[in-house]
Amino acid sequence: MLLITALMVLQLTEVSFAQVLKPVKWSFSTKQLSNEDVQLIFTANIDPTWHLYSQDIPEDGPVPTSFNFEKNPQYKLVGKVKEPKAIEEYDKNFDMVVKYFANKAVFTQDIKVLTDKDFKIEGVLEFMCCDDSRCLPPDEVDFSFPVKGNPDAAKKDETALLTTEAPDEDAGLPADSAAVEAATDIQPSDPGEVTGEVSGVLKENTSLWKLFFFSFLAGLAAILTPCVFPMIPMTVTFFLKEENKAKAKFQALAYGVSIILIYTIIGTVVAVTLGANFANFLSTHWIPNILFFLIFMFFAASFLGMFEITLPSWMINKSDSQADRGGLVGSFFMAFTLVLVSFSCTGPIVGAILVASASGQVLEPIIGMLGFSLAFALPFTLFAFFPRWLNNMPKSGGWLNSVKVVLGFIELALGLKFLSIADQTYHWGILDREIYLAFWIVIFTLMGFYLLGKLKFAHDSEVKHISVPRVTMAIITFTFVLYMIPGMFGAPLQALSGYLPPQSTHDFDFNKIVRDNVQVFGGGGGTASAEKPSGLCDKPKYAEMLRLPHGLEGYFDYEQGLACAAQQKKPVFIDFTGHGCVNCREMEARVWSDPRVLKKLREDFIITALYVDDKTTLPESEWITSTYDGKIKKTIGKKYADFQISRFNVNAQPYYVLLDTEGNVMVPPKAYDLSVENFLEFLDKGLEEFNKRQ
Repeated sequence: MLLITALMVLQLTEVSFAQVLKPVKWSFSTKQLSNEDVQLIFTANIDPTWHLYSQDIPEDGPVPTSFNFEKNPQYKLVGKVKEPKAIEEYDKNFDMVVKYFANKAVFTQDIKVLTDKDFKIEGVLEFMCCDDSRCLPPDEVDFSFPVKGNPDAAKKDETALLTTEAPDEDAGLPADSAAVEAATDIQPSDPGEVTGEVSGVLKENTSLWKLFFFSFLAGLAAILTPCVFPMIPMTVTFFLKEENKAKAKFQALAYGVSIILIYTIIGTVVAVTLGANFANFLSTHWIPNILFFLIFMFFAASFLGMFEITLPSWMINKSDSQADRGGLVGSFFMAFTLVLVSFSCTGPIVGAILVASASGQVLEPIIGMLGFSLAFALPFTLFAFFPRWLNNMPKSGGWLNSVKVVLGFIELALGLKFLSIADQTYHWGILDREIYLAFWIVIFTLMGFYLLGKLKFAHDSEVKHISVPRVTMAIITFTFVLYMIPGMFGAPLQALSGYLPPQSTHDFDFNKIVRDNVQVFGGGGGTASAEKPSGLCDKPKYAEMLRLPHGLEGYFDYEQGLACAAQQKKPVFIDFTGHGCVNCREMEARVWSDPRVLKKLREDFIITALYVDDKTTLPESEWITSTYDGKIKKTIGKKYADFQISRFNVNAQPYYVLLDTEGNVMVPPKAYDLSVENFLEFLDKGLEEFNKRQ
């Protein structure tokens, strides 16, 4: 369900911030060919292992080098920019044959000088460069060439002026067109230049529209995420109280507009002031997650009838004198709560937008945030109108209170997700998988009994008979409970993979016991803990607190995984993941669990899982100073979050990278994709490329 979200992340990473590298240095000079003819020289000095792309690049490839000249009637371009012979070969970064330059490239542009006065030729060139393992975002460089005036131009101007004032009427011939153009300061546009400028404008506009489109689709997809979906019952209940239909609709519109404004304006401001790591803070730090958990418990208690949520008396009194103000404040509060809570699951999208802002982009983050928030706000605005439709239906014994109670049970269950994220990130060990499942089984069992009328809360009306819809809901609820029970013994429960703690936190995993050949029924026996897993080179660092799913063996430290890969002559499978990464759990449950995928990961790769949100403090000897923001990284999560951004220009998870034994990228990395066949193809291409390099 989050495939669109993953596509959005891929789109946004095209404009995301990279490590501050300058592998291509430009210099500019001129060569005087004659009084009229001058050659502009663009020299690119390219660092070793890096390459600069040609002007002639296939569609969907890297950004080609291009030159845009400012309009100036004092000269005209002759032809197009010429480039040296390029190297033409397969580029694994883009999976296609491209033309590029290494070490040095000299581009030239011929011009004709049309004035006798000295002037400057100015413009902007755009280029993109890559090495064997990474690509930097497209960059722009301003250029300026001082050009001497053409002394012959004055004579031509005088001749042209005389010719245009007194044409040879007897001969019946028009004045010389070039002379007329020079005299009247009309410079004919070079067709290639015009085409390039139009193409650039169309490309820019198309890119922004594409960004807006994917942002819009991602906003719709985000509604179904575990962190956002629980806000739906809160929305319904909050707007259920307003009796005035016109006022309720006004509040609903204010709610939708507030969501858009908060995401677009505040989100962009946060991008500039707090940077790309703020989304990671909201989604993984214990303070916001515990706060969200308490908010959900607070609403759940209210839904179940423990107390009624009302505005303070001073606000109510003030709203009596200013009719709409109280409603606006309440709508804005609900919108602000929704935006904060949604960061836990929309972090990969919003985080990529924040990275774009951190790199100096302004328009892209606004467009991305606007598209995302517009789609995100539309359904919630409709949900805000929905209570009015409920109230227009016949009152049948207090059924609206029953709706609130059912939503209260759902809030109790879904609110546990935030406590689980903090628990996993900080290794508290208080909400492992089976404990989490036990809570859900009990909560939904009680909800089923409530639907059957076996439980009654303070504000419930007497249930004389059970309606068919309630029986249907009870059947669905108890079926869901029965589905969860095998999970207590280690069943993967793939449909809930995004909501549950990882399988590795399960204490009694029957599947693992069977894999490890431990007899727990009938005649005992067991296995002693080994110093290191059988398929690895040495004992993995952090193995006492980090685990891989499905009994896989691997490392949690990049250097250790790379060293073992060199020793065993196997490629490295890098898994950028996180404790609070919903999409990571879905990939592990739905894709990694496939026997074909498991076999390849277990036998053909050295798995290295890098947790970008783990709060474990590293020894001081392992602290690093970021090349991205210049800050010291002291925890496992900050170290590998910085590594992902600075090395791969991406800050979203999951993100899978296949490296050779020297740490070079072999095939384009892969993000969230629930297609098993696509993932197998990704692994097979990596193995094929690895074998070629051996």
